[in-house]
Amino acid sequence: MTVKPVPQPLRVVLVDVNAKVVQSWLAAFADTPEIEIHKGSLLNEHVDAWVSPTNAQGRMDGGVDKVIKNHLGAGIQLRVQRAIKDRFGGSLPVGSAVCVPSGATNPKFLISTPTMVASAQDVSQTLNVALACAAAFQAVHMQNAAQPGSIRSVALVGMGAETGQVHPRVCANLMWTGYTLFNDHCFTSYDELRATILEQLGAVESRPEERVRIKPPVTPQS
Repeated sequence: MTVKPVPQPLRVVLVDVNAKVVQSWLAAFADTPEIEIHKGSLLNEHVDAWVSPTNAQGRMDGGVDKVIKNHLGAGIQLRVQRAIKDRFGGSLPVGSAVCVPSGATNPKFLISTPTMVASAQDVSQTLNVALACAAAFQAVHMQNAAQPGSIRSVALVGMGAETGQVHPRVCANLMWTGYTLFNDHCFTSYDELRATILEQLGAVESRPEERVRIKPPVTPQS
């Protein structure tokens, strides 16, 4: 893991219909003024990429996934599942993501990152939200490495806060942690990202919902 070079600014929007998630974001990201926070639908955000929390198989049959599939058409699920099959053998690990063309002008891309293995699963006592959030930004980095400047703005919802049963405060804190970790470092792969989060944050996995934000320690650089 190396110190992350200064990147071209990425516009990051957090948007959710759940007022409690929005209020928790405002608290968690209070010292991160570059992050835009809105109450509303992801579908109304005009950005280059939407991020959808999904499951390991990319079945878009519930939650935000279903809303996006209804909006973009059934073809989006086929593209997501094809990417999962081609790049991950058909099962997308938590802490990784796929980025596919959306088939629309807004957004141009959909990033799918799992917060859970099954379509409905309680992940409230895990670090899955931090893993998924960091993986979404890793997907942006990898897409821009392949096609420079193709994603300059991205919108995310409250990961795991509905189907995953994650408390809004915990959701916000873990998303802040995932964003901060990725913003401070660059990773060569999803495996490295996942191993770093689990190594540095594994000891706090069972903290209660009142936990403070978890900032990963800075790894000494050689």
